[in-house]
Amino acid sequence: SNKSEGIIMDLKEITPEVFYATNRIVTVEKGDLDFLDKQAGNSPRRRARICTHRNADDKLHEMTVTLKKDCYLIPEKHIVKVESYHIIEGMADVVIFDKDGKITDVVEIGDYSSGRPFYFRLSEPSFYHTLIIRTNKLVYHETATGPFQKSDTLVAPWAPGVDDIAEQLIYMSELENRVEKFVNNENKK
Repeated sequence: SNKSEGIIMDLKEITPEVFYATNRIVTVEKGDLDFLDKQAGNSPRRRARICTHRNADDKLHEMTVTLKKDCYLIPEKHIVKVESYHIIEGMADVVIFDKDGKITDVVEIGDYSSGRPFYFRLSEPSFYHTLIIRTNKLVYHETATGPFQKSDTLVAPWAPGVDDIAEQLIYMSELENRVEKFVNNENKK
């Protein structure tokens, strides 16, 4: 066990940003969130997760995820997967796009104390979506149907790739402006 580092559960590292809990009974507490925060802070992709399901083949996937404010999540859509987020800490905007990258919905989510909805479920697997992190970090519990197969996820052809840092910064800045306009127009209706 890694209790000396403030980690309560036994973790198996898959990558520096993906860990699997190996305990028979899994709990997540403050020390685990501190660990995720540190891992996400050291990750080039600015994210880390603890998976509480056993492996990628499980039918139900549950993860505790930390994303830093500058984390880029390429807009993607799932062919078959249903997923939900229960926010633990922080705020974000879930941005939903049509096939051409036009914003169709913005759902402002946050932890319970934020006054925003703290639970979000995307039941329709046919929407491209991403998150804009609105606080220094976003911590959430994600539930998704498995098994995980990379081929079941389509990345948006109109968004910068995961390795193009310069284009990501430009895209996210433009997306934040587009989201602000979209939200303002929705509020006027």
